Amino acid sequence: MTKPAVITAPSHPYDVSVVVVSLNTRHELRECLESIHREMSNLRVQILVVDNGSTDGSPGMVEEEFPYVQLITSAENLGFAAANNLAFGVAQGRYIVLLNSDAFLCPGSLRVAVEHMELSPRVALAGARLMGRDSSWQPSARMFPHVISDAFVLTGLAARYPRSRVFGRFDRTWADPGRPAEVDWVPGAFSIIRSEVLDQVGFFDPRFFLYAEEVDLCRRIKKAGHQIWYWPDIQVIHIGGNSSRRIEGLHFSSTGRQVMRWRMRSTLLYYRKHHGGMAWLAKWLELAMCGLSTLRSYFRDEPTRTLKYEANQNRALSMRLAWKETQGGRVSPPRPW
Repeated sequence: MTKPAVITAPSHPYDVSVVVVSLNTRHELRECLESIHREMSNLRVQILVVDNGSTDGSPGMVEEEFPYVQLITSAENLGFAAANNLAFGVAQGRYIVLLNSDAFLCPGSLRVAVEHMELSPRVALAGARLMGRDSSWQPSARMFPHVISDAFVLTGLAARYPRSRVFGRFDRTWADPGRPAEVDWVPGAFSIIRSEVLDQVGFFDPRFFLYAEEVDLCRRIKKAGHQIWYWPDIQVIHIGGNSSRRIEGLHFSSTGRQVMRWRMRSTLLYYRKHHGGMAWLAKWLELAMCGLSTLRSYFRDEPTRTLKYEANQNRALSMRLAWKETQGGRVSPPRPW
């Protein structure tokens, strides 16, 4: 395999363009922007906030309290991918940093991220060590999805045997989170990207409304011959799930308040795009696990049996709808999802 050419950066008016997409996260967004402001010393930083149709006064807060921030507003929720793409089109930094509105830079994190990228010309995109407010570890460096690793997660084997390189493959739970590593992809809560690489491989695929968009981008980056790295000395506090929590009328999964149908749609789109017929396997894996879980709870005298039955029925229905709505992962439903 030929080695990718070393990327030489042209002149840019900014060292870093920080892109924050927000939907009804006014209080967290304020804290996020304050953390960026503290990290701007000795760096030329452009801050871009894309408001995804908030109704909580977020745009007004940004204009009033952070006049140096470039605000881009949308009348509707464009989703994570399309909203970031709006900012990519006007970003002028040598590097682009994606930062969730509910993620906060720890002291020195932005400077360290830039320094690492300067010293690692083959690295196109890198991620940070994500932590809760209590410094608890969050999955920060992952391997590309596969139906087998999906099965380990859905069956609970990944959680039961986190130190196994087989069962813990997807989240790399077997690895030392304190050691840097080359990985397949990193979560979009924080990542630093060379702008030239985005010009080369393209922006986010807007067909992914939420979930899997960063996986798809990292796969395209690696296919182009570049590297993805996890650097634990870049530390970011991440709350997680706030925008999703504040969208009413949707059914959430029991694991992390994910919007179930969005996850399933994106899963099918991803598998169809990169693995063809594996989308069919992903569908039937989800349905099979729902069926087995329902059967298991039926034979157990548990107070939560009815609730588990309803949850499994909802999961199965969501997958069938997602399959129909995406035509088996071939099309993305019109935005907003």
